[in-house]
Amino acid sequence: MTQLGLPEAIQACLFDLDGVVTKTALVHAAAWKETFDAFLRDYDGETGRPFDADAEYDEYVDGRPRADGVRAFLDSRGIHLPEGTPDDPPGTRSVHGLGNRKNALLLDKIRTGGVEAYAGTLRYLEAVRAEGLRTAIVSSSANCRDVLRAVGAEHYFDVRIDGVVAAERHLPGKPHPDTFLAAARDLGVEPSRAAVFEDALAGMDAGRAGGFGYVVGVDRVGQREALYAHGATIVVNDLAELGGKE
Repeated sequence: MTQLGLPEAIQACLFDLDGVVTKTALVHAAAWKETFDAFLRDYDGETGRPFDADAEYDEYVDGRPRADGVRAFLDSRGIHLPEGTPDDPPGTRSVHGLGNRKNALLLDKIRTGGVEAYAGTLRYLEAVRAEGLRTAIVSSSANCRDVLRAVGAEHYFDVRIDGVVAAERHLPGKPHPDTFLAAARDLGVEPSRAAVFEDALAGMDAGRAGGFGYVVGVDRVGQREALYAHGATIVVNDLAELGGKE
């Protein structure tokens, strides 16, 4: 193992954004809860069971593209809505309408509350770059670039594969490995020589399915065993535990 806590063969590091680089996973969960709770009250009345921002967020939404998250959660409740279109106004009773409502809430929360990066991750990124490894950010978020700029972290990454790029290239999102595979390809590195850093169960699934050389699970919310079950090679609470600069 290197001083970065990675196998010697690793040449590139592929990082998820929310929950790995930035402290936005909880903001996403809050925006989803507000969106789904309002919809469920309207759909089921006051007797409707609220969205669980812990278990259901982890199982159905975290790490997935917005529309996929909407479909997965609604399917779990036996609810089927029309797809609509990506231009549906926020709150329209459609898959895209709910997704757009969540995004509007998320952006408002980011604007009013700000965005922070994990200091341990930024130090680790500096160490990774100093060792000459190539880096990519791989996120389902269409707001990835804006968030990176907000925390001054855009320069840490050679390649960005986010919701915008995935839509342009018609790449299915996590738990499919396609976005991570695209990042490795853009970096000119075989998946077996790339490490994936993820906090979402869907991201673990993608890392395992893509045949990546090392899959680091970042446990921010107490789901260590689930991260291992979904394919993590190792689980840490913070990337500072792997090594690099103090």
